[in-house]
Amino acid sequence: MRKPVRLGMIGFAIAAAITFAWMAIQTFVATEPTTMYDIVRPSGHFLAQLVLFTFSGAILFTSLYMSDSVGAIESKPQGFFDTLSLVCSRIAMIGIVSIVLVMFYEVVSRYAFEAPTLWANEMSLWIAAFLFMLAGLYAMQQRSHIRIYVIYDIMPRWFQKMADIISVFLIWVFSFALVWGGYNEALLKFSRMETFGTAWDPPIPATIKPAILIIICLVAMQALSNLIADWHKAPAAHDEIDETEIENIRATLRED
Repeated sequence: MRKPVRLGMIGFAIAAAITFAWMAIQTFVATEPTTMYDIVRPSGHFLAQLVLFTFSGAILFTSLYMSDSVGAIESKPQGFFDTLSLVCSRIAMIGIVSIVLVMFYEVVSRYAFEAPTLWANEMSLWIAAFLFMLAGLYAMQQRSHIRIYVIYDIMPRWFQKMADIISVFLIWVFSFALVWGGYNEALLKFSRMETFGTAWDPPIPATIKPAILIIICLVAMQALSNLIADWHKAPAAHDEIDETEIENIRATLRED
């Protein structure tokens, strides 16, 4: 599957570059050009729909291709939810690059050409919101959320398992309460495609509110998947305090 996904990634990336270049060129030659304003309102705008389709395909196939390789410090996927979380993590990585490119474009446009955009700030905010949520899902899959091990490590293994069950149960309770309390509002915002109320006016509330509920459900499923996967594993060994490092820090503070 790696080769077809790679071909799809390359094909969609080339198509996205061509369509974006087409949109940029026609702003200078067309009487009614497709602009970023039309990108968030693509109905009736073929080029805007084409740009969204090609960029979505490029992001999807790139994320699938990148998720096939696991970094040296990453936990290897052990099931469907682990793989899904890795794909989402690669989307978040692409989001970081996208924010940098958007802000770079805004800075150059504003200070080099004195032509600031109306959409760069909202676009970066929009991407960052999804990035934050997807990164939380990835952190759950990698078991990299901040945890306090002082008491956990001195527990017998059966007590550790009980603590893990309680932790997952509380995550599910929180997720259920969030979905229960936010479902109607998220559905309302999505059904009327509520916008942000700015000059560019993207549908940030209409997309972020439902995404919060969907991703928190994925986090809960990932937590349960972690519990099942780790059930028969030996307790993880956590590094003890490095006294040498502490002494180095103290020496640095004394010098200051």
